[in-house]
Amino acid sequence: MKHKAIVELWDDGTYSIYVPDMENHSLNAQGKTVAEAKENLLVAIEDYKNMYLETGKPVPMEIDNPVFEYKYDLASFFDYFDWINISKLAVKAKINPSLMRQYKSRVTYASEKQSEKIQRSIHKLGEELLAVRL
Repeated sequence: MKHKAIVELWDDGTYSIYVPDMENHSLNAQGKTVAEAKENLLVAIEDYKNMYLETGKPVPMEIDNPVFEYKYDLASFFDYFDWINISKLAVKAKINPSLMRQYKSRVTYASEKQSEKIQRSIHKLGEELLAVRL
């Protein structure tokens, strides 16, 4: 079952992931990095599964091998995909590189229109990478 997982950087520097569309479970996790928060999310799922198994109840479909579609804020995205050159992505997105670095560091926040431009550029990069053969 596919679920939207929201990834956010908090003011204290920790990353949080929560899954708002799980009807019967409050699924969330935190970590010092996005990767750690994702690992902790998997631990939380296993904890839920074990709880059901220990009580003899069937594991609900929504937590039995869920698939996540991650929705990132820009700071979290650039933390997790730290191999992406922010300045060069900004040029591809036709955004000032200095402004893009400000989005990453949370000095300022991208408007919905700017976020969409960045997302389109990221998806285009993904399409280009899928077309590569080595």
